[in-house]
Amino acid sequence: MITVVIATRLRDDRLDYLTAMHASLTRQSVPWEAVIALDGTTPERLPPALAQDSRIRTLTLPRPVGAACARNLALTHVRTPYVNWADDDDQFTDDAMSVRLGILESTGVGWCAGWSEDQHPDGSTRLWRCPTPPGRHEAGDVWTYWKTPTDTIPIGPTTILARTDLVRAAPMGGLVQGEDYCAALGVTTLAPGILLPVPVYRYRKHPGQMTAQNGYDQLETAAREHAWAYGRSLRAVLRGGEDLDRG
Repeated sequence: MITVVIATRLRDDRLDYLTAMHASLTRQSVPWEAVIALDGTTPERLPPALAQDSRIRTLTLPRPVGAACARNLALTHVRTPYVNWADDDDQFTDDAMSVRLGILESTGVGWCAGWSEDQHPDGSTRLWRCPTPPGRHEAGDVWTYWKTPTDTIPIGPTTILARTDLVRAAPMGGLVQGEDYCAALGVTTLAPGILLPVPVYRYRKHPGQMTAQNGYDQLETAAREHAWAYGRSLRAVLRGGEDLDRG
């Protein structure tokens, strides 16, 4: 029913994290598979637990292309009705798939999301409630909770389980970071969905995470401005031009 798409370069410092991500998938109670885009690396470096799991399929890219491109190319290989983006250093909560899949199948909305938790090196977690309130949201409403590009993003991209056709219609933006902001806004603007007030994803905090890398802050402002404007324009186009005067 569900495919999880992960891009990874199989860096040594992230192999244990990827193994933990896989372990969180094995604890799910609904059928799933994963497509892992190997971004300039080879399957021989895949952790044994993943290499031996028939639910894991790999896409080997001959050179590093970046997370956005790798994820988009992997999306072509999805063969299930629903898809979820994930990072190689994070984890899902044990009921993440079942609780959201149940909503999707019972209501017919295009996407279902939840809250996330920051997971710290000592194992402790801290709940992150996105600015979008729990409940049903019509197509385009999520963007309205992102008041300005500098504000907190309106919804966690990796908390969204969505119909595969929606994700294909709103893939990762062509950015080196913040590409998932565009994907989240695209999916939530193209179809109605439901946000659940429960954590479904654990975002690992560690020195090697992307947001801690040198140069990240230098591009974050531009990435946010691009994603915010994309969401604004897509919403306006689908609504016949309204809201384009907002800035």
